[in-house]
Amino acid sequence: MSFDIAVADQMRIALNYVKFKTNQQRLRSNDKVIADTLYGKVKGVKWQSIYGNNYYSFEGIPFAKPPVGELRFKAPVDPDHWTEVKRCTRVRSKPCQVNIVMKLVQGSEDCLYLNVYTRELHPNKPVPVLVWIYGGGFQMGEASRDLYSPDYIMMEHVVLVVISYRLGALGFLSLDDKELDVPGNAGLKDQVMALRWVKRNCLFFGGDPENITVFGESAGGASTHYMMLTEQTRNLFHKTVIMSGVALAPWAQTPTHINWTYRLAQATGYSGELNDRQVFAHLKKCKASSLLKVADDIITMEERHQRLTMFCFGPTIEPYETDHCVIPKSPLEMMRNCWGNSIPMVIGGNSFEGLLMFPEVNKWPELLCQLGDCEHLAPRDAHLDKEQQRAFGKQLREAYFGDRKPSRETILEYSDLFSYKYFWHGIQRTLLSRAHYAPEAPTYLYRFDFDSKHFNIMRIITCGRKVRGTCHADDLSYLFYNAAAKKLKRRTAEFKTIKRLVSMVVQFAISGDPNIPLVTHDEKHQPQGTGTGTPTSTWLPISREDAVFKCLNISHDVQVIDLPEAEKLRLWDSCYDRRLLY
Repeated sequence: MSFDIAVADQMRIALNYVKFKTNQQRLRSNDKVIADTLYGKVKGVKWQSIYGNNYYSFEGIPFAKPPVGELRFKAPVDPDHWTEVKRCTRVRSKPCQVNIVMKLVQGSEDCLYLNVYTRELHPNKPVPVLVWIYGGGFQMGEASRDLYSPDYIMMEHVVLVVISYRLGALGFLSLDDKELDVPGNAGLKDQVMALRWVKRNCLFFGGDPENITVFGESAGGASTHYMMLTEQTRNLFHKTVIMSGVALAPWAQTPTHINWTYRLAQATGYSGELNDRQVFAHLKKCKASSLLKVADDIITMEERHQRLTMFCFGPTIEPYETDHCVIPKSPLEMMRNCWGNSIPMVIGGNSFEGLLMFPEVNKWPELLCQLGDCEHLAPRDAHLDKEQQRAFGKQLREAYFGDRKPSRETILEYSDLFSYKYFWHGIQRTLLSRAHYAPEAPTYLYRFDFDSKHFNIMRIITCGRKVRGTCHADDLSYLFYNAAAKKLKRRTAEFKTIKRLVSMVVQFAISGDPNIPLVTHDEKHQPQGTGTGTPTSTWLPISREDAVFKCLNISHDVQVIDLPEAEKLRLWDSCYDRRLLY
C-alpha cells in the first residue's frame, strides 16, 4: 500500500509536524524521576499534556534483547540486567519498515522497547493498566509520540504502556526446518514478551498487575485478538478492546501454500535451490532495507486479482510447535476453547472502513475495473468450489454495485464492499464465536461513526478532502494526540468525542463495563436523565439470542441501535457452513 497525497496536503502535514515537534519541546520539562524495574533502574521525565495534566514519561525501556545478528527472525529473549540507571527519556527508533508516503526504508532492527506513561508513581492504590498495540497491517507502525502521544489518556488516572514489535519479513518470516527454530510470528512473540514485562513491572509505575487491559487497532486489534487465543499469554491480562481488526480478518492470516520466504530470497539475489538452511543463511546476510523494499513486489498481479493476500509476511499457522509457539492451528479453532473466552471484550469498527481502499485503486485501478462478477471476492476460508464462488460473486456484485459496472465511478461502492470483506465480517464472526463459546464473558459491540470535516485524519490522508465518511483508523485521532492533530477547544464536538471515547475505554478498564453517562453534543436539547432520549441508552453485551446484534453507535450523538451492517453481513454469513463460520 502507498499513499499519493496531494501537494497542498503534504505541505499542510509538514507544517503541522513542525508545530507538533515545537510544542512537544515546550511540554517536556527538565524534571527527571527514577523508577525500578526487575532488570534495573530507569530514568524518566515529567511532561505536561496539551490539556494541562502532568504525567511521567519513561520511553525506550528494553523488554527484550535487540533482535539482531543471530537473533534476527527468531523469537525474542529476555533483556540483560543493567547496574547503572538507564536513561529512558526519549522514544527509540521505530521498527524497520517502508515509509508509505516517502517510499523509503526507515527504522532499526534494534526496536524492542516500550514506553510507560503514568500520572503517579506511588498512588494510594494501584491504578488500571492499558497496553496499546499499534496497527499497520503488520508491515508498518511505531510506538512513537508522532502517532500515539498519551495526552488524551493521561487525562485519566491510569498507566498507559505502548509496546513495539517487529514488522514484515523481520517479524513474520517462517521456515519449515525445525532445527533453524524460525517457525514464524516473531512479531507476535515480541508482543507476548512485552505483556510478560508489563505484568511483572507495572507495579513499579503505579499500575495494578491484576487489572491489565490490552487494546489495539487494525493489525493491533488482530494482535490483541491473537493474544487472547494463545496459551502463551494466559493470565497476563484481564480485558481487551479490539478495534477494526480480528484474527479472522483475511489480511491477518498469511496463506501457507506459497513459499514466501523462498520468493523473498530470490528477489534479493538468491539463486540456489529450495533449501531452508541455504535460504536462511542468505537472508541473514541481507540488509534489512533490501528485504523490505522487495517484499511488496513478490506478490504477483494475478494473486492480487484473486485477493490471495494483501501482504506476504504476517501471522501464520506455525509449521511445528515449540515452547514459544503462538499459533499452533487456525485461529477459528483456537477461538472455540481459548483462555480469552473467560475475559470481557469490547469490539467494533468504523462505519466506512473501506475508504482505506482508495490508495489501492489509485495504484492498481485494474483491481476495481476488472472485478468481473466478483468471483475472486468469495472468502477463501469458506472453501467454496468454482461454481459456488461464481454464484456468491454475483450476489456480491448485485448487493454492492446493482446494475452499475465496476469502474472508478463506483469507487465508493467498492470501498463499501471491502468494509465488509476486510473488516466487518471478521468482527461479525468473532461476535458469533463469542456468543456461542464465551457466553459468560461480556462482549460489547460499538460502531464509530463520527465524521469530522477536519479531524478524521486517516480519511483526509487516504481520500483527500472532498470525500466524507468515517474511514479505517479515523478513530485513532480521538484516542491519541498525534503530529497531524491540534489542540481543540473543549466545547467542540471533536473534543467531546475524545473525552467520550477515552472515558469509555478507561471505565471498561476499571470495571469491565464500558457504560458512562452519555451526553449529546447538543446538550441544551438533551432530555434529563438519559443519554440518548430513548429507553435503549444502556449499552448491553451481545447475546446468542439476539436476532440482530445491538451496538453503541458513536457519532455526533450516541445511541444504542441495531447494527446497520447486519443485512449485508448475513449475505457474507451465507457462504459458510456453520462450522467454518465460527
